Amino acid sequence: MSGDQFMQYLVSGLTQGSIYALVALGFTIIYAVTRIINFAQGEFVMIGGMLSFTLAVSYGIPLVPSLLLSVLGAAVIGILLYLLAIRTARRASVVSLIIITIGSAIFIRGIAGEVWGVDHVRPPFFTGYESISFAGAYIHPQALWIMGTTITVTVLLHLFLTYTMVGKALKACAINPGAAGLVGINARTMGLIAFGLATALGGIGGVVMAPLTLTAYNIGVLTGLKGFVAASIGGFKSPIAAVIGGFTLGIVEALAVAVNWGPFTSAYKDAIAIIVLMLVLLIRSGTLAAEERT
Repeated sequence: MSGDQFMQYLVSGLTQGSIYALVALGFTIIYAVTRIINFAQGEFVMIGGMLSFTLAVSYGIPLVPSLLLSVLGAAVIGILLYLLAIRTARRASVVSLIIITIGSAIFIRGIAGEVWGVDHVRPPFFTGYESISFAGAYIHPQALWIMGTTITVTVLLHLFLTYTMVGKALKACAINPGAAGLVGINARTMGLIAFGLATALGGIGGVVMAPLTLTAYNIGVLTGLKGFVAASIGGFKSPIAAVIGGFTLGIVEALAVAVNWGPFTSAYKDAIAIIVLMLVLLIRSGTLAAEERT
C-alpha cells in the first residue's frame, strides 16, 4: 500500500470515526446519568438526516434553518421517548428499560419507513461538491464538515459539562446519583436533559453525515451499533474517551479494508465492529466484573 493510499484510507477512517464518535457521545451521556444504554440512539441519527432532507428539499427551507430544526426535532422526539417510555417505567429494572429502548427503536424505524418510504435520499451538501487534494488524498468538503463538527461539539460539550451549573449537575448524577439527590439535584430532570442532549447529538450526526453517505429509514441500526462499539471502547465513562473510541473504530475499519486479505475486505467491513466489540469485552471482562461487584 502506497503512502497516498494510506492517507486516503486514513481520511476515510477519520470521517467515519467522526460519525461514530457523535453517536458514542449520546450513548455515554445517557448511560452516565441514567445507567441506561439507549439502543434507539442510532434512530435519532436517521431522524436528523431525514428531517434535513424533508425541510431543505421538499419544503425549500434554507440550509441553516433546516439543519437547526432537524436537530431540534430529534431532541424533542428524544425527550418524548424519555417522558412516555422511560420515566413511566421508572420502577422497572435496567434490563427492562434497555428492552424498552430497543422496542422504541423498532417503533421509530417503522414510523419512519411509513413516512419517508424505503428509498435512500440525499440532503444538499453544505458547501461545494469538488473534492480537495491534501497530502496525496482527496477529501470531500462534507467530510471536513463532519470532522469539524465532531471536534467542535466535543469541545463545546466539555465546556458545558465543566463550567455550567447544569453540566456540573449532570456530572454529579453520573458520579454519585444518591449524593447528588442529597444536595438537591433532581435525577429525573437530569435524565430528561441527558436524553434531550444525547438525541440532539444524534441529530447533529445525522444532518452532517447524510449529504455524504445518504440516509434512509433503516440506517439507524448499523450506525447505532457502531456508536455503541465506540462507546464501549471508551468505557461509557468519558465523552473524550467516547470520541477517541469513535476515531479508533473508524480508522481500524478503514485500514482493515485496506489490507484486502481474507475476511478483511469491503464486503465484511461492517463485521469489523463486531470483532472489535468482542475483543473489548474479552480484554475488559475482568474490569467489568469488578465494576459490577462495586
